Amino acid sequence: MARYGRDVDSRTETQSIESDAAPEAILALLADPSRIPQWAPAFVDAVTQDGESGWRATKGGQDFILRVVTKLNAGTVDYLREIAPGREGGAYMRAIPRPGGGSVVVMTLPLLPDAERTAVAATLRDELNALVSLVEST
Repeated sequence: MARYGRDVDSRTETQSIESDAAPEAILALLADPSRIPQWAPAFVDAVTQDGESGWRATKGGQDFILRVVTKLNAGTVDYLREIAPGREGGAYMRAIPRPGGGSVVVMTLPLLPDAERTAVAATLRDELNALVSLVEST
């Protein structure tokens, strides 16, 4: 796939959405991992606090440790899990101010080698729409 005038081996999918909600409202929801299943059920079925690791997520009956890296002053929240021994990956989210008010929310996901890019893009769009709807209805 040619991007920016050169061939790039795409390893991620990135989508964005605009919202009337302030970046702080978006980040507050993202910073609460227990709410992920409400807007990203394709990622996890449930997230609970775990005294040892901080957060434990469940998807399809399998548990995994979820590390949440939140830098509110930078407008970032990342959900990371071990994808191979000693390697982490996950969802990287940004909420930035939109000119004239509101936010632009950006999410980047790594693509698995056998992933269907269009399906991942559709899921990501659905999740961003659900996220914004959830924040704006609160």
